[in-house]
Amino acid sequence: MQFIAKLVITLAVILFCTYIGKRLPSLAGLIATMPLTGLLVLVWLYTENREDYTLLTKYTAGALWGIIPSILFFTTAYLCFKKGLPFSVIMVAAFSVWIVGAFIHQWYLR
Repeated sequence: MQFIAKLVITLAVILFCTYIGKRLPSLAGLIATMPLTGLLVLVWLYTENREDYTLLTKYTAGALWGIIPSILFFTTAYLCFKKGLPFSVIMVAAFSVWIVGAFIHQWYLR
């Protein structure tokens, strides 16, 4: 039951951002990137591992440094959109840059 509750709450956040994005795209972008998902993950991790602050510390460090690959993703996508590239090319380029950043992220945090 707890898994279903997590799934419903998380899905509701995504659907809400999609709905808002049709009317106010910049607000939806702000909501999607705000620490709401991070907060949800922290709450789920805390409720399942109340005494393991090491786990929570490692998660928050990963999230903090994970901002950099996300910035690279959105910067690449933004620049590609400005150039009028096809959507599929933009997604491949943005995710390619993100994956390189993610590998560096994981290497750095080891």
